[in-house]
Amino acid sequence: MIKNQKLLKEMAQERIGRLLSMAKARTLEQRKSDALSKRYVNIAKNIVSHYKMPKGKQMKAEVCSSCDSVLIPGINCSVRLASSYGYIVYRCKCGAEKHVIYREAASKGFGSGTAFDRESKARKC
Repeated sequence: MIKNQKLLKEMAQERIGRLLSMAKARTLEQRKSDALSKRYVNIAKNIVSHYKMPKGKQMKAEVCSSCDSVLIPGINCSVRLASSYGYIVYRCKCGAEKHVIYREAASKGFGSGTAFDRESKARKC
């Protein structure tokens, strides 16, 4: 057992942050998703799994879960706002979608009076 486990996890967090920023810079530089930026993301994921750490908010928000590319709106992903449901949809070039909730009422049952509520109430009757 290693005595400085906390120190190792802090160093791992720094490395993950550095790798993600390098992947983002590489994607911005190339204006497309390339193999080197995907490799940086893959190394960061391996560090997370090796140290049994949770994925950080940065990794969850900026990385495609299926193709390991860094999501940058306008370059390799498109952004859509699903306002009636209260979330943002990021669609990667590979076709995968990432949903980010921005409205608290949406996470508690879609709020009241939305089209979704009216349809679901109509179906229950």
